[in-house]
Amino acid sequence: MAEIKYEIKETIGTLSENNKGWSKELNLISWNDREAKYDLRDWAPEHEKMGKGLTLSLDELKELKKILDGMNI
Repeated sequence: MAEIKYEIKETIGTLSENNKGWSKELNLISWNDREAKYDLRDWAPEHEKMGKGLTLSLDELKELKKILDGMNI
């Protein structure tokens, strides 16, 4: 399997951290030298390992924001 190349362009925020030090973060990431997208996933300390995540374009992130803004929470 080919190595996945990534560069965290901007850290937007951290949602939570578990007892092992992994944190769920929203970041702007360039995957394999492509245009950066918004990415939500778990990261090990120092970002040396990552869990499965969700990658969104800016338009998808805006739609998600509309959905979340419309929730009664």
